[in-house]
Amino acid sequence: MESNIKDTNVRELILRFGWNSTCYQLLNPGFDYWIGTSGDSTAAYVPFAGTRVVAGSPVAPLEKLTEAVDEFEADSFSHRLRVCYFASEAQLESVIAARKGYSIIQLGAQPVWNPKALVVTMSTKASLRAQLNRAFHKGIIVQEWSAEKAHRNNELEALLHHWLATRGLPSLHFLVEPETLSNLEDRRIFVAMLNGKAVGFLNASPIPLRNGWLIEQFVRGPNAPNGTVETMLQRAAEVFAEERFDYMTLGLSPLTRNGTVPLPEAPLFIRSLLWLARAHGKRFYNFEGLEFFKTKFEPEEWEPIFAISREPHFSIRSLYAIAGAFTQGRPFRTGLHGVGRAIRQEIKTLFSSAHFFE
Repeated sequence: MESNIKDTNVRELILRFGWNSTCYQLLNPGFDYWIGTSGDSTAAYVPFAGTRVVAGSPVAPLEKLTEAVDEFEADSFSHRLRVCYFASEAQLESVIAARKGYSIIQLGAQPVWNPKALVVTMSTKASLRAQLNRAFHKGIIVQEWSAEKAHRNNELEALLHHWLATRGLPSLHFLVEPETLSNLEDRRIFVAMLNGKAVGFLNASPIPLRNGWLIEQFVRGPNAPNGTVETMLQRAAEVFAEERFDYMTLGLSPLTRNGTVPLPEAPLFIRSLLWLARAHGKRFYNFEGLEFFKTKFEPEEWEPIFAISREPHFSIRSLYAIAGAFTQGRPFRTGLHGVGRAIRQEIKTLFSSAHFFE
């Protein structure tokens, strides 16, 4: 049964049964929703290229996940649509592991901590203490803002738009929706203040069944001193530890070699694309920089993140459908836009270097 979020209890189901780290992002704009006949399961997806690209996994009581997967896939096939789960985790992988007719690739992994452990690491690791001290001596103070105060706040909107303008790719959507300030109902937001003005913010979304939080965004303004991001993360971890939360993650690090698990070998074209992305994708997305940033906080564990397709071998069509989900159905236009931005950035860097050597 398909549905629109306006006439369903999707949010309530997420807050009761959400297990994937990205579960709350199912409330981002742009999704279609399937609701199980029993009313206690849902899936958020984007239809593109004859495929339902599912955000993470169906949300359901743990003991009913297998039933929810079967019902959702049957509904998809009745509409002549294939199914691909993007950014799924161990829970769904365990359901399909023994089944035939699925293909799976590892997208990367996410670092996780108990918030108490992260607080200890940040207070004892010399390099992190140095960053925190830099921000402290510059006058950075981190405050948690209420949803009412942060909602569509002009200062925060300006910081977000400036930050997005510095990204290598045009804004993507699906599970990386950048415009989160309009939906803060259950999110938490920590704001870095300097001389009474906001210079950065961090927001976190709930992971109810794991009693934890996903840090969705670190937004750092041009006037934020070094150590601002670390200070925001430290404050969030302190609050979550004080409130007895058990789980905290910074989300997916694409293509990281941390947390790899044995899987059937992916088709050659998939392996080639992943190699090319890691080797030459820095102009669009700094995979290694993101991984280095997350690694320096010494995660307690790296959890694998998967893409699972209901087909014997992962196909180009599934990759195309995933690209369409992230680009609102415009993968080629978005790709060309990204190439154009990369070329402009290269030219800007070249002229800056030439000026330096004059």
